[in-house]
Formats: sequence, C-alpha cells, structure tokens
Amino acid sequence: MVIRMRHTRAHTANRRSHHALKAPTLAICSNCGAKHRPHHMCLDCGFYKGRMVVDMAAKKKSREERLTAKREAMGRNEHEEESAPVVEELPEATPAEEVKEEKKETKKGKEDK
Repeated sequence: MVIRMRHTRAHTANRRSHHALKAPTLAICSNCGAKHRPHHMCLDCGFYKGRMVVDMAAKKKSREERLTAKREAMGRNEHEEESAPVVEELPEATPAEEVKEEKKETKKGKEDK
C-alpha cells in the first residue's frame, strides 16, 4: 500500500529544524561572580540584585547537621538489626516425604480393618 500524504525529506527537515537544543542563558552574580539563572538568586552565595536573600552559609550548616544526624540514626538501626536474635525455621517436608507418610497411614488404616 502506498502512503497517501508522504512528507518529503525537505518538509521533515524543516519541521525538525526547531528541535535543536539551545544553551541556557546565564547571568553573572554581582557578589561572587558565579553564573546563575537570570532573575533568580545565586545558589552559591544567596544574593539577588546586590542584596542577601538567603543566608546560604547557615543553610549549608543546618543541612550538614541534618545529614549527619540521619547517618547516625541509620547506623544505629543497622546495629539493632544485627543484634536481634535469629530464629531458625524447621525445613518443611518435601513432597516425596509427604507421599511416603500418606502411604504409611493408608497401609495402617487397611491393616486395622
């Protein structure tokens, strides 16, 4: 079967001409000189338009404290699991053993009659 409305290579290329990736536009921080998104605060120092919006030093310090506390808590949980008593389960009977037991029971039942 023939395609009714086939696109030529030129039409396909024209449509795909807008698919190219573009580099993001970045602004330079007036305080520290790092690059950041335009109209957004600098993620390195927390300044926007020459004034401090977020105290990044305090934020980084609180984040580190939170992460260390989390690591310690995770470490304690792992040690508690290791020290828990291990309960061994008895192995279940295999199907072959079950069949043998059933045969013994049926033989005993026949002999009793």
